[in-house]
Amino acid sequence: MRNIIFAILLLSLSTHLAAENENTAQLEEKSKQLAAQLGMQLKARLKAAIEAGGPASAIAVCNVSAPQIAEELSKDGWTVGRTSLKLRNPANRPDEWEHATLLAFEQQLASGVSAVTLQNSTIESDQGEVRYRFMKAIPIDGVCMACHGEAIAEPVQAALAEKYPQDAATGYKSGELRGAFTISKILEDNPE
Repeated sequence: MRNIIFAILLLSLSTHLAAENENTAQLEEKSKQLAAQLGMQLKARLKAAIEAGGPASAIAVCNVSAPQIAEELSKDGWTVGRTSLKLRNPANRPDEWEHATLLAFEQQLASGVSAVTLQNSTIESDQGEVRYRFMKAIPIDGVCMACHGEAIAEPVQAALAEKYPQDAATGYKSGELRGAFTISKILEDNPE
């Protein structure tokens, strides 16, 4: 009898773990989709702004459009955003978990891991709230270099100084870690 009860408990536990793994995989897939959407939409708007008015006009896109795109994607319980260790917009300051993840990404990048593969996720519980969190690295590339690279033209520097007087997000080389997309979803909210 004891063996039967043990077998039932073991089967129940393994079924629960399998369902939890499936749910986590679904959350990760949705997070990847949201990060890709934010990246693609932002990059498209940046390219259009640069073509229309040069690199300095792209600053307004990041200043206005990036938060709008993130807000549009933040629905059905999901929260979408960007963060970095070298901030341009103070509103994107990383929290403790994001900061630790960005530092881990930097270490992995330094050890030879490609920035495009860097991601991290966790499920955390805080005061009765259970939340899934996901981060995907943003490597710096061509379109970003005009405003974040080592050689920034004077009109861009002037626009940056006007919009972001505390800017720390310059001096990047191609392939370095610009920051990360940060995605979260509240799974349970049980106030105690």
